[in-house]
Amino acid sequence: MDLRQYCPRKVITGAEAVSKIKRGSRVFIGTGCGEPQHLIGAMVNDLASQDIMIYQMLSSTLSKYIDDAAFLRRFSVKLFFISQRMRKAAFEGKIDYIPAYLSQIPKLFSSHRIGLDVALIQVSPPDKFGYCSLGVSVDITRAGMENAAMVIAQVNSKMPRTWGDSFVHVDEIDWLVPYEEALVETIPSIKDDEVARRIGHYVSQLVDDGATLQIGFGHLPYAILQYLDEKNDLGLHTHLITDGLLPLFEKKIITNKKKTLLPGRVVTSLCMGTEKIYQYVDNNPAFYFRSSEFVNDPTVIARNDNLVSISSALEVDLTGQVCSDSMGYLFYSGIGDQVDFLRGSAMSDGGFSIIALPSTAQNGTVSRIVPHLSEGAGVATTRGDVNFIITEYGVAELQGKGIYQRVMELAQIAHPKFREELIQIAKNRRFIFPDQLPPSTQDLLFLEDYKSTLKLRNGKTVWFRALLPSDEFAYRNFFYSLQDKTIYMRFFYKMRTFSHEVVQKQWASVDYHKNMSIIGLVQKGGHKEIMAIGSYAEEEVNTAEVAFVVREDFQGRGVATYLLKVLEKIARENHYKRFSATVLHENKAMIHVFKKQYPHAKFSESRGSEVRILMDFTQEGKMTHHDGDDKRRD
Repeated sequence: MDLRQYCPRKVITGAEAVSKIKRGSRVFIGTGCGEPQHLIGAMVNDLASQDIMIYQMLSSTLSKYIDDAAFLRRFSVKLFFISQRMRKAAFEGKIDYIPAYLSQIPKLFSSHRIGLDVALIQVSPPDKFGYCSLGVSVDITRAGMENAAMVIAQVNSKMPRTWGDSFVHVDEIDWLVPYEEALVETIPSIKDDEVARRIGHYVSQLVDDGATLQIGFGHLPYAILQYLDEKNDLGLHTHLITDGLLPLFEKKIITNKKKTLLPGRVVTSLCMGTEKIYQYVDNNPAFYFRSSEFVNDPTVIARNDNLVSISSALEVDLTGQVCSDSMGYLFYSGIGDQVDFLRGSAMSDGGFSIIALPSTAQNGTVSRIVPHLSEGAGVATTRGDVNFIITEYGVAELQGKGIYQRVMELAQIAHPKFREELIQIAKNRRFIFPDQLPPSTQDLLFLEDYKSTLKLRNGKTVWFRALLPSDEFAYRNFFYSLQDKTIYMRFFYKMRTFSHEVVQKQWASVDYHKNMSIIGLVQKGGHKEIMAIGSYAEEEVNTAEVAFVVREDFQGRGVATYLLKVLEKIARENHYKRFSATVLHENKAMIHVFKKQYPHAKFSESRGSEVRILMDFTQEGKMTHHDGDDKRRD
């Protein structure tokens, strides 16, 4: 469509268009990389524009003017999210921040709680039917446009034409300003590749093939994406599309085939990045752009099964409160999409949320896992909304857990140099037991190598990993799930209680080298529960004593045999040459396991009813992974 033929009276210059903005107007500006740079410049340069109140989601171009005192005398800037380019101005009090959930911002406009006189937007050229596209900025731009008394649009041939609810007819626009210019480009910088790599490793372990993802704002979520490149058939329902997703599109890792809401399509609101991603979304029917009240509505989000929300934070306290929008009294970013997606993922069938953050800030001098949030810090995400917290030191699962467990989980993933201090403060506040031992100060990343899975013939999968201090309650539940006979076979007496003090004694000597415990877990509902444990502890030089307990419903399925092989592999790495074991005569199943694995084991009587077994490792002995077999007996 030729605008000059269809609506010649609407086609004017930028200067002419902004001259129509009255003194004292409330002006909405399109979001982020979709903002109309030419119109913003024209408005700022029009000295008749006085006492203008500007509302915007993410601002870039205004950062060029925000330090000019003359600009600040004429314009008041109110942002729903503080971009990196506007952060300094926020710290200096030159802009105003409006805390709001992204899903709720359009209602602020439609209800006229925030009244709008003018909307400055950017669109693609119209098609032959007169429809332009809002392109990379649909989010709150559509609501801003629909609820403004006057709409001025920069018509830019560089703006991609996106599919979905992005189309605007020229009849809905009051003034059209043809002006071609490159869109704003932005790429988050990755500050610490190693930290991002480790966090990405933990995130990738939680994300299953076929999951639908939401990726939040910020450097870290952007960096994490590259560590999902071995997944299959991922989907996207996310507010923001960035260049970080391009490799996953190109490798066909993101296919959207398994999505339950709008399968085959990426559901999104906003695109920010470089010309590469803009060209990729241009006229691409795989992308379905909708406004924020749809994309960020928790009830809509929940219609995606297995929705995994991945976002970041500035700090997390020991009870699970999350701050993501301020550093103390300094407003840093915004609530954005985090809370919407945390609540939506919690309602999703099989869904959950992840909040990822480095364990420290300011070159390692400050912990981001804190006893309490900084004075003035805002609680963007409450204790009740949190599920998984990840740092480069591991994963803390908080959902459904009390303060005691939360403290232990979070201290465990704090930087090692802050763990003892965090535990001591928690004791002083009566969050945990006075005799609670702090987590190991080792960097336990090496324990990742000890994770494995075993698929049993009955179809069940068992996950194996090292036992951690935060497993105390799960370990307790495991003990009380056992029959008296099983407990007697393991402990040689009818142990009736498994108290906190008993657990503390066990943790006191755990160092993951001279002592090691591996647990087996099975899925039960939305979580995993312990069904087996195998341990070794140094008995003397080159020798470690080994012991097992397997829950009755998993006995005779090869679990103990598998655990024995796992423990031997770890023991070899720690320079042990043999296992010893003390077993009751009547425990024929365990004796059989040892004989089968170590045909040359030496047996001797020990205190009448017990047998002592000494098992040398063979020279070539290596662990082999089996596909579980019900024929094996333990």
